[in-house]
Amino acid sequence: MTKTSMEKINAFRDERHWRPFHNEKDLALSISLEASELLELFQWKTAEEGVQDIERVKEELADVLIYSYMMADNLDLDIDEIINEKLIKNAEKYPAPKD
Repeated sequence: MTKTSMEKINAFRDERHWRPFHNEKDLALSISLEASELLELFQWKTAEEGVQDIERVKEELADVLIYSYMMADNLDLDIDEIINEKLIKNAEKYPAPKD
């Protein structure tokens, strides 16, 4: 059986005994810090210039996602469910134009 991304993330964390450090506050801080590192890749550049080092973009985006997955897991939230709920709210707030 193939492990899910969440199972792989948790296994990585647990093998290093990092679970005590991954509370919701610290995960929220880490999400923000990693998002800042992603943003830094685009500072003073065009969008095209920012993605020239796509490996760095992938690494920083992965860090943001990993911490986000960990926070959702800590709070027993289903990622697909919370995204779907948010998309519904966004659709109500920002309806598509009627052509």
